[in-house]
Amino acid sequence: MASYLQIADDEKGHELDLFCVPRHYENDLDKVIIPHGLIMDRTERLARDIIQDMGGHHIVALCVLKGGYKFFADLLDYIKVLNQNSDKSVPLTVDFIRVKSYCNDKSTNSVKVIGGDELSNLSGKVRLVFDIVETGRTMQTLLSLLSECNPKMVKVVSLLVKRTPRSSGYRPDYIGFEVPDAFLVGYALDYNEYFRDLSVSMKRMRTNMKQ
Repeated sequence: MASYLQIADDEKGHELDLFCVPRHYENDLDKVIIPHGLIMDRTERLARDIIQDMGGHHIVALCVLKGGYKFFADLLDYIKVLNQNSDKSVPLTVDFIRVKSYCNDKSTNSVKVIGGDELSNLSGKVRLVFDIVETGRTMQTLLSLLSECNPKMVKVVSLLVKRTPRSSGYRPDYIGFEVPDAFLVGYALDYNEYFRDLSVSMKRMRTNMKQ
């Protein structure tokens, strides 16, 4: 089973005035749940685990847009450093796909995949998928799509996995944090495209933002 850092259900978080939060977001946020430095430290460890497990394979790294792009970029930066400074290395090429399953902060219970027609070149390759996992249903849909392309192997690395009664039971191969069932924004996670520019993961407080 994948190891992870658990954020407790009763985690109170950190006050906003301890961090550099853009003024236009100050009235829309509650607490900082995962500071940026902790995200980066955990991401660095995931990079090391991936190098240890996957060294020698040519990996096609698939970024699931839009929520996975920051995690994708930072993790690949750490893998690049390890490639340059360790005995094991992972040859990497990158690709992107967009998956949409939310409207505002609610799941639509349907998964829209954009870019799936471009995945036909995966046959016989190892795939490393980067994303944020909530119920797991979106990822299971994507994995089903990928399996039709006959990849050699598919592994999933997720920055966050939510503890939620809505979970399908799916667990990624690599996990950064297990978090409570709260709506989080920041570090590329959004609410109607807002908050992606925050460096930390925060709990959103209000729902009456201008659309």
